[in-house]
Amino acid sequence: MNPLVTLGLPTVGDDLVRFEPLLAESVVIGDSYLDQVTTHLIRAGGKRLRPLLAIASATGGAREASQDDLLGGIAIELMHLASLYHDDVMDEAEIRRNVDSVNARFGNVVAIVAGDYLMARSAAIAADLGTEIAGLLARTLAFLTKGQVSEVRTAYDVTRSAGDYMEAIGGKTATLMASSCRVGALTGGRPAGVADALGAFGHAFGMVFQIRDDLLDLVGVDGQLGKPSGQDLGEGIYTLPVLAALADDTVGPELRAMLGKPLDEPEREKARALVASTAGVERALVEGERWAAVARTALDGIPDAPLRDGLDALVTSLLAEVPAPHR
Repeated sequence: MNPLVTLGLPTVGDDLVRFEPLLAESVVIGDSYLDQVTTHLIRAGGKRLRPLLAIASATGGAREASQDDLLGGIAIELMHLASLYHDDVMDEAEIRRNVDSVNARFGNVVAIVAGDYLMARSAAIAADLGTEIAGLLARTLAFLTKGQVSEVRTAYDVTRSAGDYMEAIGGKTATLMASSCRVGALTGGRPAGVADALGAFGHAFGMVFQIRDDLLDLVGVDGQLGKPSGQDLGEGIYTLPVLAALADDTVGPELRAMLGKPLDEPEREKARALVASTAGVERALVEGERWAAVARTALDGIPDAPLRDGLDALVTSLLAEVPAPHR
């Protein structure tokens, strides 16, 4: 998915061109080594989905983004990047955005400290934007932490429930998407009702986004998500389709015997095939569609037709990326 093309708001593309150098500059401190670490994933690129949501929510594509609009997007993106630095240490990940992860290249300690620095920069920028945005991002960080703890707590747990899964992705992904939209609404001076609608859309969109990512981890190809396929499965993160497969009378016992421990590549590929042979993918797609419907309902509260249509197209495009299951 190219979110900018799908959104269809040309002015937002121009805004992101201005955004990119400001993002890199926001973390440069003047120490050549630290600057290399803090800009590592920024230089690797990315779709910049969260700042795109923030800027689009602020402007509706009807005007050029203000400096505050861009700074709101930077605060959100830095919080997201900091979470990736920390996640990759906990997961012992080696690849992120198709390049070496920060921990693989610079070591765990440096990755943790650099992630802390990115979080501090996010907080400082948010504070400059005002107490409402600072408070919003502080609450967002709390929910991110709660979601991460939920995921860590249930790692390699074949008894993980769908509720555990929803709690984790609601905290780790949906909260930050919701805050992206709400930050944009605040910097753009949107009425409270519109800000609420944008926040509700962002949360539901984030749920769809993570369900889509989790499906692609199982049925996608290497590099599609910027990391090896099956990585989450191998690292004990059992997502919705895996949980459904574990409950399958035919496949469940064999899959359960394989899981509960780290998997090497052949084991990971076998486990992926077992999951794909069940109705787990279809069931996760149904849940994704349910959240997509919630997102579309929230769009009714957004008065800008071009923005409303663009956000609708973004939701639709997410699940369209998932290959049809073959069983």
